[in-house]
Amino acid sequence: MLNGSNQQSETKPESKTKTNKPNKPNIVNVAVAVIHYKDQYLLGFRDATQHQGNRYEFVGGKIEANESAAQALIREVAEETGILLDNNTIVKLGRLHHDYGDKQVSLQVYKIELTAEQYEQHRHREQGLEGQALTWVSKLQLLTGAYHLPAANKTILEWLKLPSNIAITYPLAHFNTHTDAAAAWLQYHQENLASESWVYIRLKDARSKHLAEQLITARPDILAILPNDNEQPLNVEESLTANETEIGQRIVAKHLTQTTLMQCFDEVGSSTALTQSLSKDHPLIVSCHDIASITAANQLASMRILQKLPPVIGAFVSPVLATQTHPDDAPLGWEAWSALAELADMPIIGLGGLEPAMLNQALQYGGIGVAGIRQFI
Repeated sequence: MLNGSNQQSETKPESKTKTNKPNKPNIVNVAVAVIHYKDQYLLGFRDATQHQGNRYEFVGGKIEANESAAQALIREVAEETGILLDNNTIVKLGRLHHDYGDKQVSLQVYKIELTAEQYEQHRHREQGLEGQALTWVSKLQLLTGAYHLPAANKTILEWLKLPSNIAITYPLAHFNTHTDAAAAWLQYHQENLASESWVYIRLKDARSKHLAEQLITARPDILAILPNDNEQPLNVEESLTANETEIGQRIVAKHLTQTTLMQCFDEVGSSTALTQSLSKDHPLIVSCHDIASITAANQLASMRILQKLPPVIGAFVSPVLATQTHPDDAPLGWEAWSALAELADMPIIGLGGLEPAMLNQALQYGGIGVAGIRQFI
């Protein structure tokens, strides 16, 4: 069974003497396995007679009452495909709830990379052990919609766009010793950012937003994350030039600080007017430092999906380790960081005292990537 959406909800006969209210559909808890080898991803195809039929989807199935999501995932993948994942690193992406009208599913989504040996063993198999069609597709084909997936998978595809590491620019104030701080900031980042990287352009200076545009123009290979308060086009004119349109296309997300995130909800957890002012054109990445902010991030993520807005695609959870930027902030440490990551409904990115070489640690502790300044530029 794929993504559990062929599970039939059991309902008791309606009692005419007790109520006339319609029965609510059962929620099917499903473990979803995003299986890949490098840029090749495994999809199954649902028969036309199945719920959400004639669609491709990731392998997975219903979580039984006596097992964890990871245990269900390992069991279902073995039963459906013969692929044994007991020794693979299983990376949590997030959790999703989707209402199809006739059925509600709660998806716990994990990403697993196969070894070269596993891929060679299974790459030519066109049928699963339950008779379902299997196919390997490129990440580009997957993300550009070449394969029609159920609606619940839309957010998963957005999650898969996240890279394994994200560079964060120095604040403008870091270059205040230079005669022209703006020029020094621009030159440094233009020359030192890795090719084709995702970059959170964090100037911490509202007067210098134009520098973000200049950096994106100078480095057309990078993809930019910008603060959410930059809602207007980088240059405000009556009509956008072709260059400005291209710049807008290379903004992949807007970022919310923890302060802004917490201001989105009042003391009783109801959304405030600020929530409505968040970017409606771009996905969001949020910053979290504790359980309260993780809870707020989950609430925001759920609201965005219900409102059919670009989703919350990730959360920076920090500080993992001690940092030079905030030396007085007590680090979480990997264990506490992992506990927060487990609570989150979106992919988690480690931040604070990290370097790219620590990616494997982040994966082992429940994250999908790492981010930083000094070791990433």
